Amino acid sequence: MSAILNLIVAIVVAAVVLLIVSRFNLGLSVSGFGAAAISAVVIAIVGAVVLWLLGLFGITLGGGFLGALVFLVVAAVVLLLAARFVPGLKVNGFVGAIVAAIAIAVVYWLLVWLLGLFGISI
Repeated sequence: MSAILNLIVAIVVAAVVLLIVSRFNLGLSVSGFGAAAISAVVIAIVGAVVLWLLGLFGITLGGGFLGALVFLVVAAVVLLLAARFVPGLKVNGFVGAIVAAIAIAVVYWLLVWLLGLFGISI
């Protein structure tokens, strides 16, 4: 039961992160919480498929600065692909997807850090 609760909390946190980033108008907009929750699930699935395909072709993200750049581009592509599947999610081009990916990473990190202060782990 704990795994299901962790999954639900992770989806809710990801949806809240998408809503927060959407309010900043940084290249990503979400129509509401329902669309944000669906978007969070679709982004997770598309991200897993993209990373699996990259691994299938022998492309690893690695570490360091180059790995961070590759991961950022992959995150932007995942956002663009997810926007095609979810009606309430809109991404404003590739540059908007990169800016949104950076914002999502920062907001997600801050939210997980704040939840950790209250003893909630994701």
